[in-house]
Amino acid sequence: MADLRTRHLRRLRGLRRSARRWSVLAGGLGGAAAILTPYQGLGLPDAFWAAAAGGSVALAAWRWVDLRALAAQPVPPPPEPVTPDQVRARLVAAVERLPAGREALAEVRRQRTRMALRGSAASGPWGRLDRAATTMAGLAERLTGPAGPAVLEAAVAERSLRDLAERVATVESAVRVAPADTRPDLEAAHRHLSAQLDSGVGAYERLVAAAASFVAEDGREYDGYSSVDRLTEATDLLRGVAGGLADLRSRTGPTQAMS
Repeated sequence: MADLRTRHLRRLRGLRRSARRWSVLAGGLGGAAAILTPYQGLGLPDAFWAAAAGGSVALAAWRWVDLRALAAQPVPPPPEPVTPDQVRARLVAAVERLPAGREALAEVRRQRTRMALRGSAASGPWGRLDRAATTMAGLAERLTGPAGPAVLEAAVAERSLRDLAERVATVESAVRVAPADTRPDLEAAHRHLSAQLDSGVGAYERLVAAAASFVAEDGREYDGYSSVDRLTEATDLLRGVAGGLADLRSRTGPTQAMS
């Protein structure tokens, strides 16, 4: 879409062309009426000539008035230059507004991350996390009531673990190009991050298993206190695993993870 400055200048050029066109037409019709009326005398055709000439003169005058009024207005300033990041953000926002745009973008991001992590130590845990997150997405709609907070905790934990996987791959790439005297510290940090990633993904998988157990018990018909007890146990297990995952995530934050 054109900016305000472009639209203003475009309208100004259009009015100038229109005013010139009507001025030429008014001059031609006025000259023809001035010559043909005395030559042939007054008649019905001369009335059409005079009317056409008068209308053209009036329209030409109005166009010049509009042109002067528009030219007197200040020209809008030029728009700020658009960076590639802004163009990308606008394109992403436009795609997300489509019915299946958000899911398509999420799949594109996952595939891009998968390609970036290929060959690194984070590739295996990231694949496990991706499969577990897909399973959790299918269970989320059925985790209601006391299990509802676990869905939010799982979403936050998934983002944290994906960020941790990317940091593991980044440190691993830095180890390859780092000077020899700095490699021991980087290798130690890489091992620490990898261990945190593996334990975090394992905790997330246990959370998904607890969520599946909750859904399974919640879907059974109550045949006595045994079903209620199993459902209560599944709920307690889900809460416990979610709490443990939250504690693990707090201990594997960016500050400690990069130490």
